[in-house]
Order: sequence, then structure tokens, then C-alpha cells
Amino acid sequence: MAVEIEDLRGRVIVSCQPVRDGPLDRADFVAGLALAALEGGAGGLRIESLRDVRAVRAATGAPIVGLVKRPLPSSPVFITPEIADAEALARAGADVLAFDATLRARPVPVSELISAVHALGRLAMADIATYDDARAAVGAGADMVGTTLSGYAGGPTPETPDLDLVSRCAGLGAPVLAEGRYHTPEQARLAIEAGAFAVVVGSAITRPEHITAWFAAATQKARPTQQASQPVLAVDIGGTKTLVALVAGEKILESRRLVTEKARGPGAWLDAAAAAAQGWRGRFGTAAVAATGAVNGGRWSSLNPSVLAIPREFPLVEELSRRLGVSVVAINDAQAAAWGEFRFGAGKDRDMVFLTISAGIGGGIVLGGRLITGRDGLGGHFGQMLIAVEDGYQRLEDTSSAGAIERMAAARGHAVTGSAIVGAAAAGEAWAHDVVAASADRLTVALSSIQMAIDPDCIVIGGGLGLAPLYLDCLRRRLASVDARMRPELRSAALGANAGLLGVADLARSQVFASQQLTWEERP
Repeated sequence: MAVEIEDLRGRVIVSCQPVRDGPLDRADFVAGLALAALEGGAGGLRIESLRDVRAVRAATGAPIVGLVKRPLPSSPVFITPEIADAEALARAGADVLAFDATLRARPVPVSELISAVHALGRLAMADIATYDDARAAVGAGADMVGTTLSGYAGGPTPETPDLDLVSRCAGLGAPVLAEGRYHTPEQARLAIEAGAFAVVVGSAITRPEHITAWFAAATQKARPTQQASQPVLAVDIGGTKTLVALVAGEKILESRRLVTEKARGPGAWLDAAAAAAQGWRGRFGTAAVAATGAVNGGRWSSLNPSVLAIPREFPLVEELSRRLGVSVVAINDAQAAAWGEFRFGAGKDRDMVFLTISAGIGGGIVLGGRLITGRDGLGGHFGQMLIAVEDGYQRLEDTSSAGAIERMAAARGHAVTGSAIVGAAAAGEAWAHDVVAASADRLTVALSSIQMAIDPDCIVIGGGLGLAPLYLDCLRRRLASVDARMRPELRSAALGANAGLLGVADLARSQVFASQQLTWEERP
């Protein structure tokens, strides 16, 4: 009996397409997968290749959506590209013939292919990638459209189904089969609610290789409970000081403060950190280091050698792991502090930017629960932004950091520390006020630009200079005159000098350093 479109309404169609040349790529195995899917309640089957369509048709009378995949040298279209392919599928026993209906260079016009399918007494399913593809296919007489090629016809492939495309295509009048990256029952339900006539599910049911890979990736991100419950040895290496601490959750159990002796170099800094942790051996299962500069793939380099000179691509993770005898993770110190403030501090669970203003200027970005580290680990390095000055451009940290105001003060004959300069400004000394104002003016421009570029819920300000009440008040006064859309909500960092320690320890426990994309939802 001929298949009617209504036979598929509200049903799951299972795509039984094994990995090419994989262990299940045999006709009898495909037929077995098809029968198992039908026993589970599938309303139809999507089968690729003449061989497999014949085998499945011999095993069942259930509706079959048939297709062939045949690459052509002259066209990107490869799903049932020609009329001869459709004719062969009809002879093999397919009830519905699926074909690529994208608006790309093709060997046969869509309208001719649909006419040929109808002449064979079969239903025509147009596999589309865009709404325009769908509209053209429906106009040419397609019986149904499938969102099969959404995300696969150019550009990056998303991780989730294109529910928006399903909803838009549902308004065209022809049944829409939601297909492409439907991995969970919840996603299938959402597709029906978005207007899908039926849902096609493939890899999540019939490709054990893919399903196993999903589980393997998830378990590899987790740590054994015993190790996860142990404190983390956290090390925060900055331009003037190094902090070493035992961290459990959001608590620092013990800590030690060391001077970062700039002239001695990274090997000596790590030696000092390892020596400081010697008495804690056996109490921590892993270590984490937050370091000023660029950290990517476990290697460390300077961004501004005047803050801390580091040989390019110094093997930070490898060297500290060798000294401590445990696994080590590493990230930029300001990014670690941003994560700490997001998890436990002033930006808790908010889209936020963190800016630390001390000897240099660093920062971090957390959006949608994700720490944005960027392609080369440089996400949030706002201190390296170029700011226009009278004679050209300078890095923001060279114009607005504590180091910058110390240099400006020295040029006026006052060789004092940044905290002394802020104190002098608070006492009404004009030279100090002018130096602090020059720093704040340039930082205000940067803050407004960050707000417009990222639009976070808040910008958290930390660092020795940034947290000075006079400096924060100065920033707020200047921002008051800025257009409200460009004016960020400033918050004082709540964790102080411990933000980097708490942040990097939390990241180490979560074990979500894969590809440096750190996501709260992915925590075990």
C-alpha cells in the first residue's frame, strides 16, 4: 500500500546510516538497526544507498525515505543529485525520495527532479539548508521539506538543532521534517512544538561510534571523587608578589606570600613556589597556577616585559609539574581572578568583565557561564589595548596602571609608590590629583568601549590601584557624564588578592580546560 504523508505526522523517523566503512556498514546490520528502531516505535526509516534500501525493504513494509550520496565533480550537491538516482531508489523500494534542494549549482533543476519523483509515484522530500531553499522547493511542488542540511552547506556547523529554521519553514504550508543534530528526546519534543511534522533522528540512535564518543568526552572531563575533594595547590605569580595557597572550594586553608624577584627569572620563581608548598605535600592532589602575561597550552610568555620578563613559550605547566610531582593547569592571572569573582565574588553568576588595575592592567570575560580565553589565550587582556595619546598610541596599562602613575609622578619629581600617589591626591596635593586624573580619564574611555563591545551586566574592578576608594570614585564621576548606553555598572571586586587563587583552583577542580573553553555548565 502506498505511503501517505499523514502516516508520518508526529512520528520519529530513524536514520539508519552507519559510519561509512565502519563496523556496522553492512546491509544485514542496517536492516537489523531498522527493525530495532521500528520495535522502539519509529514511524519510518531514512536509509542511504541502493544496497541498504533493498535490504531494509526486504525486511519490513514500513515507510522508507531513500537517498543516495554521490559526490559530483561539477557540483556541491551530492544527495540524490540526478533523476537516474531517484529512479534507482524507487526500484529498490523507497517510498519517499530525499534529495538536496539547496540553491546551489546543480546537475538537474529542483523542479525537474520533483516532477520525476512524482512520475515514479513517490513522495518528494527536499533536503534544505535555508528558508530560501525551502520556499523554492515548496514552490516547485515538494511534498515535504527536511532541515537536513542546515549547518552543512557552508560556514561553521552549530552544535544544536536549528529550531528557528523549523519554525520559519512550518509557515510555508508543506510538512517540515526536523533533521540535523537531534540528540535528545527533549530536542525532538521542542522540534514538534516549533512546528515540525515529524523528527528525523540518526546518530543518537544508530551510530554507536558517535554515542560512545559523547560519553567518553564527558567522562574524561570528570575527576575521581576522592581527587576532586582534595585541596588544590594554587599559585598566583604577579609582577611584584607570588601567592601560594591550599584552596578547598571557596576557602583558603593556608597561604604564603613571596616577593617575585624579577631579575631571577621563571625557573627561580617556580623553585620558590615549590619550596613554599613543601610542607603541604600529600595534602593536595593537583596544582593550578595563575600567572601574569600570556598563558596558552601550558606555555607562558610576556605581554609587557616591563611588568614581568618571561622567555617566550616558557613551559610553565611542565616545569611546575616536575617540581611538585602532580598534574598542573595554568591560565592568565586576571582571567583566573575573573572566574573567581564570577563564581564567588562581585560578579557571581552574571555576565561580567573583570579589570585588575595594579602594576599592570589585566582582565577577563565571563559570558553565559563561559570564561572567554580566546584563540591564543588572550581573551580579556584589556591592558594591551591601544589608547590614543598626543604623540601616537600606547597600551592602556602604560597610561593607566599603578606603574604608569608612578612614572608620571617621577617625571614631575615625585619618585613614590602608587599608593603614596593616591594618598597624596586624597590629601589635596595638585600634582598627585593630576596624575590620578590622567589615568582615570584614559581608563574611562576604555571602560565605555568595553561596555559597548561586550555589553556585560557589570564590570568588576580589582587590583591595588583599582580598589583605592579615591580612584574608584574618580572613575564613577567621569562615567557619570557618559551616555547611559556606554556607561557600565562598576562593582568593586569582593575577593581582593585571593580572586586569582580561588578562581584558578576552581577551574582546576572542574577539569574543563579542554581547548581552553571553560564552562560552568560543563562542570562535573
